[in-house]
Amino acid sequence: MYEEIIKEIKANLGENRDLNRKYLSSQIEKYKDHPYNKEIIREVSRMMWDCLSDEEKEEFIEISDKENPIMDILDEISEYLELGEYKKALDILDEFMESFPGMFEDDKVSEYHSFTNPLEELLFRKYIGAKKEVRLIPDNKPVLDLYYIYGFLLLEDNQLEEAEENLKKANKINPVSARIILELSEIYKKHTPTFNKFVMYTTEALTYSYYPQDIARCYRNLAYYYIEENNFEVAVALLKYSMTFEMSIMAHSELHYIESKGQSTDMNLEEAIAIIKDKNIQLGVNPFILETLNEFANEYENNKLYTQALYFYELLFNLTNDEKTGAKIKEMADEINN
Repeated sequence: MYEEIIKEIKANLGENRDLNRKYLSSQIEKYKDHPYNKEIIREVSRMMWDCLSDEEKEEFIEISDKENPIMDILDEISEYLELGEYKKALDILDEFMESFPGMFEDDKVSEYHSFTNPLEELLFRKYIGAKKEVRLIPDNKPVLDLYYIYGFLLLEDNQLEEAEENLKKANKINPVSARIILELSEIYKKHTPTFNKFVMYTTEALTYSYYPQDIARCYRNLAYYYIEENNFEVAVALLKYSMTFEMSIMAHSELHYIESKGQSTDMNLEEAIAIIKDKNIQLGVNPFILETLNEFANEYENNKLYTQALYFYELLFNLTNDEKTGAKIKEMADEINN
């Protein structure tokens, strides 16, 4: 039904932009009460955009950038976030969210997503998959950041149900963001009678993590679970291995706690790795991520897009500390500077 209507509307468009706009406006009115009205109006609005001249599009973008309440509110609270004054930031966002109408919500034919980079988009297509047509949210409309930051602040304020609601909205927009998933895991660490969801979300985050800090946090999360289960040996292995990605005070603190329980923490890396493998826990970075980063870096380099290549080489180096990759980064930086 929807496809037939859109096909008919497109078939009636001609070469005259002004006439096309008038016709499309009439179609918005015609289908305003249709069961697929939201989807039809969105697609017709996209057609109307195509009817604008380049000058009109630039003018619209300029106005849109100036009138951008999401960017404005995120800019307003950025200083409070940097200073750790979370309550002030939350008070400001609470007031904003009371009147925020929501944007880029899924409809019957489209789903809206936002990804940090092409790697995340590939992770999404490989592990999640789209049920509808994927439409990407423009970079100048950071709805994802809005929900994520609001969810984080609510979690810090121990408003767990509200935090879960907003973090799930962020997760829907980007289902492969490890940092969003890890914030959700914190809710299930505090708010549920068992640690099932906590472990499930942590394991999922580990699959998608491509920052060393996120990977280390995943292993610390899993160590916390095993501490609660009184399986100190596995916890020690996870904490020791986590420090190959990030030297964390939290990991040292947990190890001291385990020692206070009479459990030895004297374990080398090889022993830790053997224990993690025995528990069928993902060891290190998801191989798909490493392969994809390599492919992106090589592709951009071959096309002499050195800034983009450098971005992916740096992600790769941070995960592997590979000397050849480090040399390649220096080479890319020299190319860019020259």
